[in-house]
Amino acid sequence: METIGTRERIVRTTSRLMQRQGYEATGLKQISQEAKATLGSVYHFFPGGKRELAVEAVRHGDREFADFLRTAFDHEDDPATAIIACTRDLATGLRDSGWLDGCPVTTTALESAGRVPEIQQAAEEAYENWRTLVRDKLRRSGFADDVAHDLAHTVINTLEGAELSAQVSQSETPLEIAGRHLARLIDSYR
Repeated sequence: METIGTRERIVRTTSRLMQRQGYEATGLKQISQEAKATLGSVYHFFPGGKRELAVEAVRHGDREFADFLRTAFDHEDDPATAIIACTRDLATGLRDSGWLDGCPVTTTALESAGRVPEIQQAAEEAYENWRTLVRDKLRRSGFADDVAHDLAHTVINTLEGAELSAQVSQSETPLEIAGRHLARLIDSYR
C-alpha cells in the first residue's frame, strides 16, 4: 500500500472533488476533512488558498491522465488499437465510478474559464501535454508531423467530448463509438 504525505493527499482529494463537483462547489473545509488534514495544513502547503490548490489539482489530473495514455500506448504498438483500448478503459472507469469520475481537468477548467486564468493556463498545459503524447505515439508509428499534429488534436478533442457525453447519458456507447471512429480515422492516414 502506498503511503502518501499530507500535501499529496490534499492535492489528490482536491483533484477528485473538483473532478466530480467543480471548482466553485469544492470548499477548503471539505477538502481538509476528506483529505484528513487540518485547514492549517491546507494553508501551510497552499498559502495562495483555493486558487493555488486548484491549479495543483489540475496538474495532478494532467499527470494522472497522461499516465493513463502512456500505459495504453505502451501496451499497444498500433495507435488505432491503443485508442480503442483507451476508450474502452475510460468507459469502464466512468461506469465503475457511477458516472462521476469524468475528465480530471475539464469540469474545473470550464467552470473557471475567463475568471481564473491560472486554472485555465494549467488546463491548457494539460491538454497540450496529452496532445503531445498522442502526437509522439503517431510519429513513432510513422505518421508525418503535420498529420500527427492534427490527429492528436482530433483524438483529445473527441475523447473529451465522448467522455462528457458518456457521463451525461450514463452510457459507455459514446466512448465506444468514438474509439471505433478515431481508429478508422487514424487508419485512413496510413
